[in-house]
Amino acid sequence: MHKTINSKIFYFGTPVVLISTLNENGTPNLAPMSSAWWLNHSCMLGMSGNSQTVTNLIRERECVLNLPSAALVSAVDKLALTTGKKRIPDYKLNMGYEYVADKFGRSNLTAKPAQLVKAPVVHECPVQLEAIVKNIHSFDEPSFLKAIEVEIIKTHIDESILVEDNQNYIDPEKWKPLIMSFCEFFSLGDKLHHSRLAKPFISQCDNN
Repeated sequence: MHKTINSKIFYFGTPVVLISTLNENGTPNLAPMSSAWWLNHSCMLGMSGNSQTVTNLIRERECVLNLPSAALVSAVDKLALTTGKKRIPDYKLNMGYEYVADKFGRSNLTAKPAQLVKAPVVHECPVQLEAIVKNIHSFDEPSFLKAIEVEIIKTHIDESILVEDNQNYIDPEKWKPLIMSFCEFFSLGDKLHHSRLAKPFISQCDNN
């Protein structure tokens, strides 16, 4: 039996991303989010236009998308209900948000220099994707939500999750991303079944 419901959210499960950007004064900001999806070397980010991260992205036009593993769940959760904006919107105040200037300090994570962008990478994250902003769209006008298209220009991967005989590929059986599903944290279990898509996809990537 299916029941028709009035769902307030549709977070069916996507990887958590820690977005690092630079504030106007040159200090780093770090924000967790999970409304992100990838296509080729681009990524679309869905975020509140009232956030410090979006303010920074509009001004700096660059960022780092840091993907934490499941082992970093406690560090990520320390960033929940924090904002880099000193003037917190009323709706966020009502939700319990607080201003935190040093997000890296709050989460006990380490900022390291990136190669091509000014925003730092999160040293502890196994996946670090340097990116530049290509387009920013208003989502569902006149909503304050933004859909931000970024292009990945440099990729850093922890060696421990790479395929041993092909260092250009991530081993999906070693990579345990932190997943957000309906505002709760999860990760991936064991592989269920071999996919027929995997072999031709890898072959196509090798030919490009």
